[in-house]
Amino acid sequence: MHYVNLGSTGLRVSRICLGMMSFGNDSDRAWALDEDAAEPIVRAAVEGGVTFFDTADTYSNGASEVATGRLVGKMLTRDEVVVATKVFMPVTPGENGGGLSRKHVLSAIDASLGRLGMDYVDLYQIHRWDPRTPVEETMGALHDVVRAGKARYIGASSMFAWQFAKAQRIAERNGWTPFVSMQPHYNLLYREEEREMIPQCIDQGIGVIPWSPLARGVLTGNRTREGGRRTTRSGSDPFTDYLYSQPSDFDVVDRVAQVGAGRGVPPAQVALAWLLHKPGVTAPIVGATKAAHLEDALAAEKLVLSSEEMASLEEPYVPHPVLGHF
Repeated sequence: MHYVNLGSTGLRVSRICLGMMSFGNDSDRAWALDEDAAEPIVRAAVEGGVTFFDTADTYSNGASEVATGRLVGKMLTRDEVVVATKVFMPVTPGENGGGLSRKHVLSAIDASLGRLGMDYVDLYQIHRWDPRTPVEETMGALHDVVRAGKARYIGASSMFAWQFAKAQRIAERNGWTPFVSMQPHYNLLYREEEREMIPQCIDQGIGVIPWSPLARGVLTGNRTREGGRRTTRSGSDPFTDYLYSQPSDFDVVDRVAQVGAGRGVPPAQVALAWLLHKPGVTAPIVGATKAAHLEDALAAEKLVLSSEEMASLEEPYVPHPVLGHF
């Protein structure tokens, strides 16, 4: 496993980040694993060199954070592990149970730390942009979270580039903590972030940690062009239908399979290796519910694609509308 700095910070992270969304007891997600079933996967990740783990307060109503704290706590010391979580989505009843108000941010970090069983998180991210809250209020609250020692760094997830730039400018103007990372929707089926967000991150020294690097399994062939569903997740995840419904998406899926066949490796390794080759990308956030998923992620980190293979993978792409910001 290789390790790199997260953007222009001194924080060292593994080039594969294990996404913890699919782990947690009593999850309402049909494909999720309880802690006992997840433990061998997390252990294999740690043994493979993964030190970077991403979760969120909204995943399985907090159970993912509980699982993250318990599982990584068994295998790594607090100084060895890098834990990221998120705030924004509604997690408690009432008008202030979500969003990025000062009230919610300050209560949400305490709740997340309680579930994780930790004194601080390494990276505290806003899950989405909150149009109802002044960004000055959000950035001020996040700065206070860092000043209180409850987070070492802050990051953001899917939004428009102008929104990210505005938030950074407000932090700079007030002497507050800026974002050090961006978690965008980015994979071979959705490359719209190459237009503005990723070039902005490269220019500003922001770490890029893409979510859905395998397009929720579509790039691995978990569904067919004719509408067939081959896995539990593909048959019970309507968000996938919203994100990946263009007929041209399957032209890309077919190309990934072709390149994989030529190399004698599964499509997942090819799709992840492509992302790891892209400028600015620090660490894709990879979900795993089977040992083979984790094995593919670790192998992809070592797979070197030629420039011809990269061009071949990119050739069938057709532009998409903005997806995943809301």
